[in-house]
Amino acid sequence: MKDPYKNKKLPRVTVDTFVRDRKGRLLLVRRGRPPFKGRWGLPGGFCEWKETTEDCGARETLEETGVRVKIGRLLGVYSKPDRDPRGHNVTVLYDGRLVGGKAQGGDDAAEARWFTPTELKKLPYAFDHAKIIREQLARLPARPLARRPARPARRRAALPSRRGRRGGARG
Repeated sequence: MKDPYKNKKLPRVTVDTFVRDRKGRLLLVRRGRPPFKGRWGLPGGFCEWKETTEDCGARETLEETGVRVKIGRLLGVYSKPDRDPRGHNVTVLYDGRLVGGKAQGGDDAAEARWFTPTELKKLPYAFDHAKIIREQLARLPARPLARRPARPARRRAALPSRRGRRGGARG
C-alpha cells in the first residue's frame, strides 16, 4: 500500500507555555535567532519524535528560560497556516504552573523575563504571540494570582481526658 503522505508538505507541531507567577506576571523569551530575532514570545518550540506535547512544553520552557513548570490544562490550538514564516506550524498552548528555577535566557532565547500586564502592552512580539497573549489574559481574572488563604483549622470534637483513667493511653 502506498503512503498517501509521502512527498507531501505537512504542518509541524510546536508547543508553547503560558506561565504566570504569583504576582500575575507572564514569562516571555526574547528570541536570539531568526525569524523575529530580538522580539518577545512565549517559551516553546518544536515537538520531537515520540515526545508528548506536554513533555515538549515542559522541556522547551526549561531549556529556554531555566524555569521548571508542571504542564496544566490545554489553553488553545493555533493553526493559521501563515503564522510562522518558516512554514505551516500548529501550536498547542498549555498553562504552565511554576515549580522552580530562575528566569534566564537559554538555548535559542537571548533573554527570559517576567512581565506585568502593563509592560506586555508595549512589547514587540514574534509570530502571533501578541494575539495569543491578549486572548489568554482576557480569559483570566482581573486580579493577579495569589496564594489562597489558609483554611481555618477544623475544630475537633472534645475527647474525654485519658488522664487518671485506668487502662487509658499514656503519652
